[in-house]
Amino acid sequence: MESGPAIFAGVVFALFGGALLVWTGVRVRHREPVAHGVSPVASAALAGTVGILALGLAAYCLTRL
Repeated sequence: MESGPAIFAGVVFALFGGALLVWTGVRVRHREPVAHGVSPVASAALAGTVGILALGLAAYCLTRL
């Protein structure tokens, strides 16, 4: 019973992190802005960092089963 929330949180973090990294990669490859009104390099770096952190949290949650 205690592993249910960890599995749910891990899957949510993995889906969010993966989707954010894919979306950021597509925007950068098409040379479109990741965030309006912000430096393209800074916004892509921040979005990539958040995506990697979310995948790291997913791995942490899923290894704590």
